[in-house]
Amino acid sequence: MSVRPLRASPAGSAGALHSPWRHVAQAAAALSAGMGVGRFVYTPILPLMHAGAGLSAGAGANLATANYIGYLLGALVGILAPALVRSRALLRISLVVLTGTLAAMPATHDTAVWFALRLLAGVASALIFVIAVSSLLSHLREYPAHLPGWAFGGVGAGIALSGLLVLVLRPVADWRAAWWASAALAAVLAVASWNLRPEARPTTTQATQAIQANADRAHEATTVTAAAADSSHAPRTHRWFTALFASYTLEGVGYIIAGTFLVAAIEQSSPGPLGGGAWVLVGLAAVPSSALWARLGRRWSRPDLLLAALVVQAVGIALPALIGGAPAALVSAVLFGATFIGVSTLALATGAHLEFPRSVALLTAGYSVGQILGPLVVAPLLHHGYQQALVLAASVVLVAAVAAAVLRIGFPHHMVVVRATAPVRQPAPTESAADAGSHR
Repeated sequence: MSVRPLRASPAGSAGALHSPWRHVAQAAAALSAGMGVGRFVYTPILPLMHAGAGLSAGAGANLATANYIGYLLGALVGILAPALVRSRALLRISLVVLTGTLAAMPATHDTAVWFALRLLAGVASALIFVIAVSSLLSHLREYPAHLPGWAFGGVGAGIALSGLLVLVLRPVADWRAAWWASAALAAVLAVASWNLRPEARPTTTQATQAIQANADRAHEATTVTAAAADSSHAPRTHRWFTALFASYTLEGVGYIIAGTFLVAAIEQSSPGPLGGGAWVLVGLAAVPSSALWARLGRRWSRPDLLLAALVVQAVGIALPALIGGAPAALVSAVLFGATFIGVSTLALATGAHLEFPRSVALLTAGYSVGQILGPLVVAPLLHHGYQQALVLAASVVLVAAVAAAVLRIGFPHHMVVVRATAPVRQPAPTESAADAGSHR
């Protein structure tokens, strides 16, 4: 059944109608600016900074670590001050700050200033990510799961666009122009996402509660607040969330090594535009990946898909190091791009299915810790090139796959949720909460 083009906004006034695709486009633009450009443009610019700014491999890893530390700090805001991530003002401030840090990178050669700028960019990126994802989960929960998936594809679009900018500028300009161009792109995307509606603020009016209760019964809603769950619910899901948290944290370690050094690794063995072209291909493969993984979720369970995605990603990361050459680089780009965002959406959706309190913020925080550790772990290996770093990254992702395999054991695909009214059985794993609307 096709998606209805208009739906009443739960956060807006009575009768206010909003297009779900408009919300998807705005969230995609926010994620494209915050993640695709703000975070990942550093990957194709890094070889230019090695050549033109005298940046060493170790210093490059430190700048990456600074960005990931900032990302962790921003993610912690989602845990300690959840009200802030419902703020449109904070989203706009984060978009402006992020754009400013990109524009300021060419203004200095001081590594300490670069460190501070990438740290601040990481904070802004995390806030944009948490606000945008919380908005998607709040406003599109009754729609098919592929809609939020397309919004997550904005990360891939940002990677492809910024990578293409760097690839085009590379023959005629230096690393400074690449940063300025990325700042201009981030500004355009910030304007496109300026009016994104954050997650709705919780209300306690009787009228709102009655409307929500009716909507829950009509759509067989599968999520409840922690207050609505009984005291025995948390222990039943705790062990699965622990395995999920471990898998997603390890994924943060492994994927970020490839996400930071893949272009440099390819260019080390194949000088020229191959590395930059492969990075654009990563972005293009990432654009539809979340939506495709969401559709696969109608047939297979999320833990099964998470395991498969991690194994495929590990193969993709290892290819340039073990085989080398243009074909391996291009296949690696497709496999990596097709899985790294999909892993995130699958993990976050699984956390929501388990109804663990603040699962998005907690999983993002663990992912952030993994990203901080990734460059630090491989820094001693970079003196011998990037191949060993990619092999280590692939190995870590395989361990994450093992944790995902543990998650599959006895996973509660059919959960009984305790409500204030009556228990409701959740849909089968082939039909997510968002998917349910597509079958009606």
